[in-house]
Amino acid sequence: MIQKAAAGNASELHWFKSGYSDSSNSNECVEVATAPDAVHVRDSKNLHGPRLTLAPAAWTGFVAYAVGA
Repeated sequence: MIQKAAAGNASELHWFKSGYSDSSNSNECVEVATAPDAVHVRDSKNLHGPRLTLAPAAWTGFVAYAVGA
């Protein structure tokens, strides 16, 4: 599901970038914020733009797939 960030939610989330992010190319980075019931993903260049919201199990499956790729 893709949704716009709600004004009240944005300040409550702690966003972070992967330690593997390429600091020499800041145009290709996403940020992730975790909550008990969801994992939020957004474009680091568009902090107030849309974000992808996933169930924790879906995020775990994605990460396992991405690491194996």
